[in-house]
Amino acid sequence: MFQFIICFIAGIGAGLGTGFAGMSAAAVISPMLITFLGLPAYEAVGIALASDVLASAISAYTYGKNKNLDIRNGIVMMAAVLLFTMIGSFVASLVPNTTMGSFSVFMTFLLGIKFIVKPVMTTKESMAAVSAKKRVIQSLISGMIVGFICGFIGAGGGMMMLLLLTGILGYELKTAVGTSVFIMAFTAFTGSVSHFVIGGMPDIKCLLFCVASTLLWARIAAKFANKASAATLNRATGVVLVVLGAAILGVKYIG
Repeated sequence: MFQFIICFIAGIGAGLGTGFAGMSAAAVISPMLITFLGLPAYEAVGIALASDVLASAISAYTYGKNKNLDIRNGIVMMAAVLLFTMIGSFVASLVPNTTMGSFSVFMTFLLGIKFIVKPVMTTKESMAAVSAKKRVIQSLISGMIVGFICGFIGAGGGMMMLLLLTGILGYELKTAVGTSVFIMAFTAFTGSVSHFVIGGMPDIKCLLFCVASTLLWARIAAKFANKASAATLNRATGVVLVVLGAAILGVKYIG
């Protein structure tokens, strides 16, 4: 029963983060499973990534159905992310260990404050004014940056994508989140399969509980996000990220 409660609570945080902000479920689920259930870190990350696959896919479907998804440039960015994640991982193996585990957590917290204080009010009309060639180049470069950093420090992909999509590429928030979760569905699938092949199958009950809870709450969050106004979505996204960032920091330092 305790296992179910922990997985359900972790799924709530992960699902809301995914549906509202394209946040990776690994940032929420991993520390919860490690701290409260005593799972090995590698197994916890594998479960978190597996939970991310369906949650991101259903979120991407919901955003796409509401025409808030840029598939063409999303595919360009995804290819760059996958390639440069491998490059970043290789480079990381050559340098001394650096403690950057809290990087994505602080980014989550600060990005949440940013959405509350300085909301993204870009419109689809202004997005359409950017040339297709420029957008592809921006997507390629952004994917390279996100992929390399993810591979090097092992975290932060969803948040960095959202930051680059809204701050550098000039996406309006709904399209930025929709494109981010579209990419995350594929990157999470690749990561989870790799973890299970290398480390073996995880605790099946824990896996199923986390996947189901994350999927449910991601669906709820994505449906709300697509119906909300830009101002409301910015505030809701900001609050979710700040609360999750603070909660994850708390969990990380328990004990």
